[in-house]
Formats: sequence, C-alpha cells, structure tokens
Amino acid sequence: MLKITLKPKLFSFYLVPVLFTFFVTGLQAQTIIAIETRSNALVLKSEANKDLGTIYFGKKLTDKTEYEQVPGTYKQTEDYTRVLNAAYTASGSRNLVEPAISVTHADGNNSLDLKYLSHQRTQVNENIALWSIVLQDPVYDFQVTLYYKVFYKEDVIEQWASIKHNEKGNVILHKYASANLHIKGSGYFLNQYHGDWAKEMQPEESKLTHGIKTLDSKLGTRANLFQPPVFMVSIDKPATENEGQVLFGLLEYSGNFRTDLEVDYQDNLRIISGINNYASPYTLKPNEAFVTPVFLTTLSAEGKGAASRNLHNWARKYKLLDGEGNRLTLLNNWEATYFDFNEQKLADLLKDTKKLGVDLFLLDDGWFANKYPRNGDVAGLGDWEENKEKLPNGISSLVKEAKNNQVKFGIWIEPEMVNPKSQLYEQHPDWIIKQPKRAEHYFRNQLVLDLTNPKVQDFVYGVVDGLFTKNPELAYIKWDCNAVIYNAHSATLKNQSHFYIEYVRGLYKVLERIRAKYPKVPMMLCSGGGGRVDYAALQYFTEFWPSDNTDPLERIFMQWEYSYFYPAIASSNHVTDWGKQPIKFRTDVAMMGKLGFDIVVSHLNEKDLQYCKDAIKNYDALKSIIWQGDQYRLANPRETGIASMLYLNEGKSEGVIFNYLANNRYGAGSSAPILLKGLDPVKKYRIREINLYPETKSTIPADQVYSGDFLMKVGFNPELNLTRTSVILKIEELK
Repeated sequence: MLKITLKPKLFSFYLVPVLFTFFVTGLQAQTIIAIETRSNALVLKSEANKDLGTIYFGKKLTDKTEYEQVPGTYKQTEDYTRVLNAAYTASGSRNLVEPAISVTHADGNNSLDLKYLSHQRTQVNENIALWSIVLQDPVYDFQVTLYYKVFYKEDVIEQWASIKHNEKGNVILHKYASANLHIKGSGYFLNQYHGDWAKEMQPEESKLTHGIKTLDSKLGTRANLFQPPVFMVSIDKPATENEGQVLFGLLEYSGNFRTDLEVDYQDNLRIISGINNYASPYTLKPNEAFVTPVFLTTLSAEGKGAASRNLHNWARKYKLLDGEGNRLTLLNNWEATYFDFNEQKLADLLKDTKKLGVDLFLLDDGWFANKYPRNGDVAGLGDWEENKEKLPNGISSLVKEAKNNQVKFGIWIEPEMVNPKSQLYEQHPDWIIKQPKRAEHYFRNQLVLDLTNPKVQDFVYGVVDGLFTKNPELAYIKWDCNAVIYNAHSATLKNQSHFYIEYVRGLYKVLERIRAKYPKVPMMLCSGGGGRVDYAALQYFTEFWPSDNTDPLERIFMQWEYSYFYPAIASSNHVTDWGKQPIKFRTDVAMMGKLGFDIVVSHLNEKDLQYCKDAIKNYDALKSIIWQGDQYRLANPRETGIASMLYLNEGKSEGVIFNYLANNRYGAGSSAPILLKGLDPVKKYRIREINLYPETKSTIPADQVYSGDFLMKVGFNPELNLTRTSVILKIEELK
C-alpha cells in the first residue's frame, strides 16, 4: 500500500519532499531490512519474536538474499540476552550492556522492551531515500521510530530517533540516543580528538579494549572546546589514508554530546551516540515527540581519504549553507587595532582592503556600548548600540565608506553572551544563566544569556535583525561564542532538567528565524576558535573559525585534521602576524580554505604587499577547485615533516598542490618524490609553481610533461627545503 507520512521535527530541520513510500507491516515471521548505499549496507533483521537487531554492517553484497546467511558464519560465545545486537538497545528488561534508551514509565516501571512493528522506505529523489522503522513496547503504549536517511552516491547515512508515548501520565527519558551501531571485527582502533583554546583538533589513536570508552561534553555551549563530536573507528587494523576499513562518525548537535564505544564480551563493537543525558532527564508528555539530533556515518573500505571525500561531497551538496556557492575574502581589523580604534583608523583600513584586493572589510570586537564602553573584554557585552566616542556617525557611515572603496562591510557580534558590567545585566538579571544561591563564575569575564527564555531569543534575533534593518548593505556577520555554561539554571524554565536541551533548541530557533529573513548573508561560526563546529550549526553558517591560533605552522596540523570531516570551503583561514614565518608561508597556508587577512597592510613592505596581491589573484583563479574539488592528502606532516595536499577538479584536468615544510631541523626537505592521487593515468599533465615571491625564480621546470600514471606511481618532488618552505603547484592537463 502507499502511505504519505510526515515526521515530527525537533532537532532535525529537513524539508523532505516525500515522493512515494513503501510501507511494510510486521506480519511476517522474520523481516530483513537492507539499508544500502552505493558501496555499503546496514542490514537489520526482525526475528520471530520481533526483536530488531543488526546482522550486517559493511561492504554491500551483490545478492541481497545472502545477508540473512551472515549471522551463521560467526561462532561466538552465546548471546545470553538475545538483544546484544539490538538496533536500539532498551534498558530494564533483558539487556545487560549500555542502552540507547532508558525510561521510567508513568506507573513508575523502569523497564522497556522494543519490538518491531513496521517499516517503510520513502524515495525522496534519485539519490536520497528515507527509511523509518517503528518499534513498540508490547505492554506500554510507548513507541520509538528509527530514521535512516541514505545518501546513496556519497555512502553517507544520517540516523535519528523519534520517541513518543500515549501513557496515562508523563514518562521520564533518562537516555535517548540518536544511533546504536553494532560492528563485527577482529579489532577496533579509535581516532579521537581533544584540545583547548588555541590547541584544537589534536588527534589520538588507540586500540579499543573491552569495556566502554566515552567521548563527551558537559559544557552546555561552546561544547567542543575540549572534545569535538567527531571520531573515526578503523576495523580490524588501523586504516591509512588510502587503505583499510574505517568508519567516520559525528553528531550533528551544538550542545552536550555523548558517544559510548563498547567492546562487548563477544568482541563486537557497539557505538551509541546522542545528546549527553548528563543532568538532563527529560519529562515526555503524552503524544509529545522527542526527536533526537542526527548522527552521521560514512564507511570506507579504501581508507580515510575516500571517507573524507564522501563526507565533503555530501556536506557541500546537502548540509552546508550555500555549500556549492561563493565565499568572500576579507581583511579583519582585530590584530591591527584590537579594541583601540576610531572612524579614521577604520577608514584607513578600508582603503587598505581595496589596496590588498580582497572583497570585504570585517570590523571585529569593540564597536559597541556607551555606559560601559567596550574597550576590553571586561565590559559592554550585551549592549549592542554603537559606541558614540569611537563611531560618532555609526555603523552606517562605515558601510557607506566601504561602498565608496568598492568593498563590502561585515561586523562581529557575540549575541548569546553578557558582561556583568553592562546595562543588559543590570536591566534583565532574569535573562542570565546563573544559580540564584551560588556565586557567579566567569569565563572570559562573561556569562551566558538564557536562550531557553523566548524573550532572550527575541533579543538575540533582534541584535542581528537590528543591524541589517539599519544597514541593509551589511554583507557579513562574524558570530562569536566565547563562554561555557557555569551554574546552569534558568530563572523562567519550569523543569531545570530540560535546561541543556532547551538552550540548544532556543539557539536553533533564533538561527532559523535569522535564516528565514536573511537566507544568504554569509556568517562565520566562531566560538573562541573551534568550540562550536558541527553540521547542525553549519546549516546556518557559511564557514567556521578553526582556531584563534593562526600560527601557520600550527594551522597546517589543525587544518589537516579538520579536513577529514569538513570541506575546505567551510574553513576560514586568516593570514596574521602569529608565528615567525614569512608572509609567503603564512598566505600559502591560509589558501587551503576560505582565505582572509588579519594584518596591518600599511606595515607590509613593497614586496610583501605585491606578493599578497598576486597571491589573491591566484587564489581567485583557483578557489573553485579548492572549495569544490576532491581533496587528497599526499604527505602527512606528523609522519614525514612535510605536508602536501592536492585539490583536483571533477574532470581531473586541473588542480593545485599545497606543499609545506613542517620541520625546520638541519637538512629537512623533500628528499623523495610525493605520490599524487586521483589523476587520470592516461592523461598528460604539466606542473608549474605559482605564488612565487617577487624577484624569485622557481627551481621546477614548467615545460616538463608527465603522465598521470607516472605521477601516481613515481611521484613529483616539490623541492622543499629550508630556503623553500612553502611551494604551491598548479597541475594542468596538457590538451
């Protein structure tokens, strides 16, 4: 039968055009559900007793009927519970391992048993299918619907759950995961990330042993400060860039997250991921739907590189705001002025913006507040009126001045935060997150506004809307978020255990309103660096700020790790005065993403300025390949002391190779050729060096012809050494 369905939405914001749906009831004794992508299959089976379990997750089989034979090939110790491989593990009945869901029913019972009821497959378009599987407790009127959104060509699966009941009273959700994976292998190797301010995306790889490894955050906002919600798991052996089976996993969520990785007594790996249930039991009313955030996976049998390219293709096409569109290069005033500026200083910087050749001037922190002027980070945050001493003619005069200089104008805001020394703090104490019986504790001299409160949501929306209403030609927003949540408490929320969840809901409500009115305005997602980088937020932002650490040597390593999960078009990379490297090195590193500058242009000598202007022209000619091309990591700086990254267009006819010396010890350099990837072996290519510093010559001959086969089997040497620390190469098909 045909059935049209609409799913409730809470954290998922898909506009799903339902074309047609296949609906299957649970009348059969056993049901096989094969959720397939181009290369892989996640196969679920409903047993005769209606338990739904995972029987296969791996490379797709040619004959679908053979999936049912997979369990019989394993001769493991007995599953005493018969639910060890559950598709969504419930607690309180037979289960003995970490659950995906745990509840207290309206009558006080803590047990849950989920049985397969039905499933359906909706074909959204030729590439996307949406599976929904309904599970029902046989005793209680309690239901979970599992959703699997399949992006066929990209080998990407998004999954989430919708939890409902119709009991005679409220149900308490103690745990409510988005996903529950079950993987078989001879061993599992976790690549996770940790960090702090200016030390984001530090990788660690370890073998998972029996028991539970938990990756989580309890920070409330800026949740990724110490641990991002992304990870890799290699199956059987550690995957390399080009070999091995590896799963990428990430939660699309901007608040507290939790991922449990459990190697069970059968030597299988169970991955359970979702909102962190820390301090957050959720009271679910009858007929209310709790929809979890999305958990995303992509599985590759050809190493980390293939997995990341699949993820990039998916993100640009389906998730990033304007992911296949354009971006603006910019000049930021922050390191040129910090808080110390006036209209004349900014007018001079606007002239420098035009001189440099970028698209936009970005005014950073310090432009607002009068009673408590924003002359440092200790006051003024929350009072979003122009500072009359610094800007007597307001933002509008700067927008006009930018237009006169033939560039665009953007501005920094941090609308979720407040300084105790501000009018907002004095006038609206009930808008601020703080425990009434505890001393205030500050992060960067500030507190967080209570986005669970609709009035605060209106205020934050009004900050953005007010700027655009007064300045319709405003072209860019840098949205910062520097504080974590201490003393979590809302003055207006009735149920404090809902606080962390309602905060994120409030944030998304604000962002939805902004994008409904201003759908295309570029916005940078900044959070003191990489404190809030996730695909739920990136539905509303065109780019993110990886780190406040802009030392180019450090950025090579950070940008390398971010690049596994996020495409280059999403990464804002600025040239600054951090580090001791020359301007060429700093600019070349920043070009591996969305280029910007945060320097004093007037302090550049003639050659440095000329180099920057030439580099921007080269970047403008190549940016479509950097942003939309396939990315190949050729030499890992952690392994070789050399970083080499290739971006190649879809037709394999043109690309750019970024090469850097990441080790300055005596004799360091590229002693051996670097193998290229992704080329057409039968095509002929020329390689020439670009981004040369004025009055220097390349040591690489521009007229040599190579076959793609040669470049991928023998390689090419960029001739990196202590006098050539940064080499940018353009590769073109010879036609």
